[in-house]
Amino acid sequence: QLQLVESGGGLVQPGGSLRLSCTASGFTLDYYGIGWFRQAPGKEREGVASISSSGGDTNYADSVKGRFAVSRDNAKNTAYLQMNALKPEDTAVYYCAADPDLDPHSMVEVTEISEYDAWGQGTQVTVSS
Repeated sequence: QLQLVESGGGLVQPGGSLRLSCTASGFTLDYYGIGWFRQAPGKEREGVASISSSGGDTNYADSVKGRFAVSRDNAKNTAYLQMNALKPEDTAVYYCAADPDLDPHSMVEVTEISEYDAWGQGTQVTVSS
């Protein structure tokens, strides 16, 4: 069974940083593009960032460009989302998803869970003073 587990969320003050991890079990991430998504209460799910299977291509939503960085370590079967200069509007549940076929450049636009082979359970990020 393909599973993704996110971790690293928490409460942080505005301007602070967090690093989220997305670890796969039951499969090898090597051939999968990874997308990061978030959903705040009462809002639609939003694509945040994506990274190709090799790590060579990344893509970001305009709202996080220059503040967030996506990376991966295939040897650890894990992807990361480094979030800097956090703002209260970044508060949301953050999810990762994996798929071998979706174009990583378009992943931030594909927010339907059924489009992905695996989708994590989410980790809460709260930005508040």
